[in-house]
Amino acid sequence: MNVLGLYNYWVVMVLMMLGFYIVISQGNLIKKIIGLSIFQASVFILYISMAKVAGGTAPILDESISTYSNPLPHVLILTAIVVGVATTALGLALVVRIRESYGTIEEDEIQAQDEEA
Repeated sequence: MNVLGLYNYWVVMVLMMLGFYIVISQGNLIKKIIGLSIFQASVFILYISMAKVAGGTAPILDESISTYSNPLPHVLILTAIVVGVATTALGLALVVRIRESYGTIEEDEIQAQDEEA
């Protein structure tokens, strides 16, 4: 098996580690949400990559077709994308409210203000 031929899995690993690194290294709440979105996109790519069957076609019954691709993972990823957009919007709305309350979106400054109060 050629390792370079599995480039989509390399892309998944790079995006996943990049998103995870952004989440744990940044103190800015918006950057954390962007990191989570990158991580989430890598999971989408992983599921779609695993669902594709080489030489498979759409599941339409035909005598000449013997290999089918399962459309269920693709449908589930479409649902996950909608949920991901909604949770990202909710997260950004929470960041706006935090900014209104604390005057900052830096995590360490927010914790310092909470310890003072």
